[in-house]
Amino acid sequence: MFKRVKEATYLTAEKAWSYRAILRYFYIQHERMREFLFPEEIYEHLMQFNEFSGYTEEALHLDLDALVKWGNLIARQELGKSRTVEEFKKKRFRYQCTPYTVEFERMLMELEGMGETFGGSLERTQFERLYQSLIKLEEIVLGEKHEDDEECAQVWEDVLSYFRQITQNTSDYIAYINSEEVEDRMQTEAFLVYKDQFTTYLRDFIIALQGTALQIQDLLLGISRKQLLGYFEQVIRHNKQAFRFEEEKEKDPYEEFQEKWLSIKAWFLGNEHGESEYEMLQHRTNESIRRITRVVQRLGERHQHFRSRKKDYLHLAKWFDSMDSLEEAHELSSVAFGVFHTRHFHIDHTPTDDIYADVWDERPMEHETKPIVRNYREKTRPGAVTSNKEKKEEMKRIYLEQKQREKRLIEQYIQGNEITIEKLPMVETHVRKLLLSWIGKAMARKDRTIKTELGKRVRVILSDQRVMLQAEDGMLEMPNATFQFLEEEVTV
Repeated sequence: MFKRVKEATYLTAEKAWSYRAILRYFYIQHERMREFLFPEEIYEHLMQFNEFSGYTEEALHLDLDALVKWGNLIARQELGKSRTVEEFKKKRFRYQCTPYTVEFERMLMELEGMGETFGGSLERTQFERLYQSLIKLEEIVLGEKHEDDEECAQVWEDVLSYFRQITQNTSDYIAYINSEEVEDRMQTEAFLVYKDQFTTYLRDFIIALQGTALQIQDLLLGISRKQLLGYFEQVIRHNKQAFRFEEEKEKDPYEEFQEKWLSIKAWFLGNEHGESEYEMLQHRTNESIRRITRVVQRLGERHQHFRSRKKDYLHLAKWFDSMDSLEEAHELSSVAFGVFHTRHFHIDHTPTDDIYADVWDERPMEHETKPIVRNYREKTRPGAVTSNKEKKEEMKRIYLEQKQREKRLIEQYIQGNEITIEKLPMVETHVRKLLLSWIGKAMARKDRTIKTELGKRVRVILSDQRVMLQAEDGMLEMPNATFQFLEEEVTV
C-alpha cells in the first residue's frame, strides 16, 4: 500500500488527453469482451475526433509504448504472417489493457456520470433484503437448513453485497443533503414545492429502518463467532475451487471473514469505540427533517410578513356578527384569541432532585416580583449567620433510614445470591424502578457488571425468554433478567 501507483500516471501526464482517449477505447472494448486490439483499429477510432486531426501513427506508437511502460497496457507480438514488407521489418504488436486500467476507467465513468454532487439514496428495501439474507445465513449456521458449499458462498456474498450497498448509499445521500449546494437550494422559494416530497421520503425511510433494523440487531446478537466457523469453512472451501495459476498469498481467511462479520455487527450494534452507524444514521435523518421544518417555517414567516390579513379579519368580523348571543361570541373569542390577561411565571428553583416525582405531588413555589424601575434597590439589613447543623443531621438521618429500608426490600428478594425476574412475586414500585435502572446501567458496560447504590457489585444476564414483572403500579413484559450479586475482592 506504500508503493507508488505508476498505473495512474496517465491521468495527470502532460498528454493525458491522448492517453485517456486511448485507454477509454480499450475499456469500452473490454466491456464488450474484446481483449486484444491492434494499433490500426485504435488509430481509426481516434481519427473520429477533431482533437486528433494532426495525430499520426508514429505518435500513437509512442503513446502505446508509454502506456505499456506505466503498466496500463500489455503488448503481445503478433506471430502470424506479415502482409507487407513494412510489417515484416518492424514488429507487429497487439495490446491488452491491465486490471488496474479497467478499474480506473470504470471508476472514472461512474464519477463522470455522478457529476459534482454526491449520489446515494435511502432505500428501504435494501434493509429488508439484507434481513432476508441474514435469515438464510442463520438457518444454515444453526443447522435448521443444510446447504452445499456453493449456496453458502452465495448467501455470504448476498449479505456483503446488500451491506455494502447500504453503507455506500446512505453515507453518500447524507453527505448530499448536508452539502452546500442543497443548503443553498433550501433557502430559495422553489424549495417549498419539494418540501413535502422530501420530508415524506425521509420519514418513510426512518419508519422502515426502525422496523427492520431492530430485527437485524436481534438476529446478529443470536449468532456467535464460534457458530460461524463451520459456515465460513464451507465458504472458504467453495472459494478454493476457483482455479488460479498464481499462488495465493498466505493469510488467514477465517480472520478476514470474521472481521467483515464484526463490521456488520458494529454498524448495527456499535462497539467499544462508540455508538453504531445505525444510530448515527437515524439521528442525522431526524436532524435533516428538523432542519427542513425550520427552513419551511422561516420561508413561511417571510411570506406572512408581506401578506395582507384584511380578508382574514373581515371573515372573523362576519363570524362574530353572525352570533346570536354574547355567550357564543365569548366562546368564539376564546378559541380565536385565547385567554386574555394571563401571566406565566417561570421559576428556576427545583424543590426536589427526584426524577420520578410528579408535578401534582410538589408544593407550590413562591415567586417575588420586583418593581421594574431604574433606581430600585433591594433593601438589605445585616443578619446573623444561622447554624443549620441540626437540620442537616435530621435530613441525613432520614436519607439513611430510607436507604436502609430500600436495602431491606431488595434483600428479601435475593435467593441464592441472585434475583431472577421470573421468580419474583408482586414487588413495590420502587423495586421495579431500581431493577430497571440496574439493567440500563449494565447494558452500557461490556462486562454487564455494575456497582449499585447499595455498595454491591451486580452482574446482569438477559435471556431471550419474555416474562411478566408484577409491580404495585402495573404489569411489565420484559426479558427474563438475572441479577447475580458478586463477592467483593479482598486486596492485601
